[in-house]
Amino acid sequence: MTDNALAQPERSPLTPLTPLTLLGTGAMGTALARAWLAAGHPVTVWNRTPARAAALAGEGATVAVSAADAVAANRLVVACLLDDASVGEALDAADLTGRDLVNLTTGTPAQGRERAAWAEARGARFLDAGIMAVPPMIGASGSGAYVFYSGSAALFEEHRDTLAVPARATYVGADAGFAALHDVALLSAMSGMFAGITHAFALIRREDIAPKDFAPLLVSWLTAMAPMAHGAAERLDSGDYGKGVVSNLAMQVAGTATLLRTAEEQGVSAELLTPYLALMERRLAEGHGDEDTTGADRPPPERSSELLTELLTK
Repeated sequence: MTDNALAQPERSPLTPLTPLTLLGTGAMGTALARAWLAAGHPVTVWNRTPARAAALAGEGATVAVSAADAVAANRLVVACLLDDASVGEALDAADLTGRDLVNLTTGTPAQGRERAAWAEARGARFLDAGIMAVPPMIGASGSGAYVFYSGSAALFEEHRDTLAVPARATYVGADAGFAALHDVALLSAMSGMFAGITHAFALIRREDIAPKDFAPLLVSWLTAMAPMAHGAAERLDSGDYGKGVVSNLAMQVAGTATLLRTAEEQGVSAELLTPYLALMERRLAEGHGDEDTTGADRPPPERSSELLTELLTK
């Protein structure tokens, strides 16, 4: 993995900044455009609803009347649209021959790989991306914003200084699906954390405990627990899920009764916890009590498929 800091090398005053096209001027697209414009890059923008691009015209952007015209304006083309289907629709009539297409639209790993093949078949180099930031973090020094990129290494190397203007640029591999995979994996971990935070606040809400007083304890505890990810990674790499275990699966499953009973006593649904607790119980029943919880992510394939189908059809 190559990590490229937000700070860029010094340029000669005579070296022109790379012009680029940005498709999509929603909240994120507008933030990206403003970052590039502030850095001095010539930017051509297009949005399906022209009025949403009007403000950027006043800030120095050129507004194209069509996506095809916007693509024709510059070699470097960045898409930040609603979804993968909207990328295909916007670029359907555009000539991508010789273009460098960077897709900042949120999608899945499979969509990233398919879009890479689609772009390459039309004569373009391609990078997929996953933005690890919200719009106010874009272009803000010290915000911690960064973007995963995967796909054409040559494209990334050529344009990485430009790509690093809005947020730190991190290349994660030639497989075009890897940026989305990194993005979604981190977002999934975040979702689990938010579920736990929601449940924790629910447990105290009927008591004389101020959420603002409880919040620092919650943050401190989660911060202390986060480095456990390093141990999980080591166990996954070695295949030895019993290595260096402090609180084994049998002990953790035994403690779930207290979690569930407390939720019941406090009048709180345990549905944010029960899926994970069920995975631990099954893993224990399969004879892995001396391990930690690292192996709890391995449901029988047929049941995993059923759960995914249930979620997608809701």
